[in-house]
Amino acid sequence: MAVLGIDVGGTTVKMRVTDGRSVLAEWREPTPFGDPAALADLVARAVARHPVDAAGLVVPGIVDERAGRCVQAVNLGWEDVPVRDLVAARLDVPLAFGQDVRAGALAEARTGAAAGAPGPVLFAPVGTGFATALVVRGEVLDAGPWAGEVGQLRLPDGRRVEEVASASGLARRAGAPDAATVAARVRDGDPAAVEAWDECVRALAEPIAWATAVAGCSTVVVGGGLAEAGALLLDPLAREVAHRLGALRAPAIVQAHHGDRAAVVGATLLALR
Repeated sequence: MAVLGIDVGGTTVKMRVTDGRSVLAEWREPTPFGDPAALADLVARAVARHPVDAAGLVVPGIVDERAGRCVQAVNLGWEDVPVRDLVAARLDVPLAFGQDVRAGALAEARTGAAAGAPGPVLFAPVGTGFATALVVRGEVLDAGPWAGEVGQLRLPDGRRVEEVASASGLARRAGAPDAATVAARVRDGDPAAVEAWDECVRALAEPIAWATAVAGCSTVVVGGGLAEAGALLLDPLAREVAHRLGALRAPAIVQAHHGDRAAVVGATLLALR
C-alpha cells in the first residue's frame, strides 16, 4: 500500500510517498497562500504523478479535524475553510485529515523520539509559533480544535507566549535574521542574544511545566526549528521545567527525531490507518 502525506506549512508544502517501510519520493513546493483551491490542485497533481492508495493531509492553525475544517490559519490567510472537502473532491482515493502539530506528535510517539515512552508524551514544536499536543497510550488526545494552543496564552507582562517562545519571536527580539543566528551568538557570549535566549527558555518552561503537572508527562519532545540548537536549548529548558515542578517528577526533555518532517511523517501515518 502506497500513501501520500502532505504537510501544509506557511512557506512550503512538504510531500512524502511511502509504503510504510521505505520512502518512495519526497519533495517540497511553495505554499499557495490564501488559496485553498490552489492547494487542492497541487495535491491532485501529486496524486496523478505518484499513484497512491490513500492520502493524508495536515494543516496548521486552529483545526476542527472531525469537521474537516480549518477554523483559522493566519500564516495561510485562511478562515473557516472546508479544506478536507475541497481537496477530497479532486481525488479518487481516500483522504485522511488532521492538524500539523497533532500529526507531528503521532509521528514522534510512534516512530520517533518518544517511541516506547512509559507515560503520556507532550510534543512541543517551536517554530514560527508555539503549540503542543498530548499523546496518551499511543494515541493523540482529541480534545477539539482549540486544544494545545499554549502559544496564545498571556505572560504576566501581557505578551503572548509565542511572541517570546518561538523561533520567529526570538529572532525578532534579538535583532537577528533567524533563530540559528541567535543560537550562534549565544554560543559566542553575545549579551543581547543570551538575554533573549534565556527569556525564551523561561517562557517555554512555563506551559510545559503546567502540562506536565496536569497530565503526568514522562517525556517532552521538543521539535521545530529551535530544537536544532540541541543541548543549548534542551539543557536549560530541562532545568527550568524541573525548577517549576518542584517535588513533582520532571519529564525527560528530548529533541524530536523527525525534525521538521514530523508533521509529514504523521500525515503518512494517518493515511496508512
